[in-house]
Amino acid sequence: MTTSDKILQYIAKNGQASGKDITEYLKDISSRAVRKQLKNLLDKDILTKVGRPPKVYYLLATKKEKPTTVFVDSAIGRIINDRYLFISPTGQAKSGWEGFMAWCEKTKQDPIKTAYEYIQTLKKYDHFRKENVIDGMKKMQQTFGQVYLDKLFYLDFYSIERFGKTKLGQMLLYAKQSQNKDLIRELIDEIRPRVTAIIIKFKIDGVLFIPPTVRREIQFMRELENRLQLPIRKVSVGKVKTDIIVPQKTLTKLDDRIENAQHTIIVDDKEFYNNILFLDDAVGSGATMNETAKQIKKKELCQGKIIGLAITGSFKGFDVISEV
Repeated sequence: MTTSDKILQYIAKNGQASGKDITEYLKDISSRAVRKQLKNLLDKDILTKVGRPPKVYYLLATKKEKPTTVFVDSAIGRIINDRYLFISPTGQAKSGWEGFMAWCEKTKQDPIKTAYEYIQTLKKYDHFRKENVIDGMKKMQQTFGQVYLDKLFYLDFYSIERFGKTKLGQMLLYAKQSQNKDLIRELIDEIRPRVTAIIIKFKIDGVLFIPPTVRREIQFMRELENRLQLPIRKVSVGKVKTDIIVPQKTLTKLDDRIENAQHTIIVDDKEFYNNILFLDDAVGSGATMNETAKQIKKKELCQGKIIGLAITGSFKGFDVISEV
């Protein structure tokens, strides 16, 4: 029996195994030789693996059916390749047409018909898009009696009807929930050009990163600040620590969100700016941004405009994006 056969027999018997398990089982073969055998079996699609170092496990691969060749209009294909991302329940990311096909297969939908319907849905939502950003001021005006922001933009909606989370919505959700630094960096690199364009267009000389409420080992907003490395002054703002932390996303009533923002956000900056940019990951109600802008205007720290920019925002007026 070959070494590969022994490995496959062991995994078949145990369901899954780590490289260490297999090395201990084979005894007379070095861990380096085992890794070489495992790589060969992975390359041949005989094995698959789950997990990330140091905890990686190997399983027998399920037989894959030969993929059906599907041809779609080239213009539609380009849009889907640019704007679609599918993340499977097992955490596998597939972008563009490959991801769209995977989603259609999972949801048992015809990919050609569904692709045309996806494009039509995008057009509906892109009606709100201009110069590659979405104007969110109408939402703010419908939600609050008094709006202190001068402008609010999203880079994309968090989700759209039927097709669920957008590409940026998917990336943001799983970057934060999985604490995956690679995905965080990929997302920040994706949005960097549009953030820069806003800064140039509105002659921004101060940037304020909306502080997070939920404590995480890897804070997305801190990573955003560090990786963007914007060559402008940072406006100082803090979150008041309370006995019991109540994240905005847990509050379903607008009045509760406004009250939460009023008692937890403190702008402690004393410098003066011409135009300030607020950066946030997602805007649900907009209460935090509006309260922060109110404090800045009350202190007369900004002589020009206060611009809000979120990676994603909700389509409806007051809405709750509880996942992020």
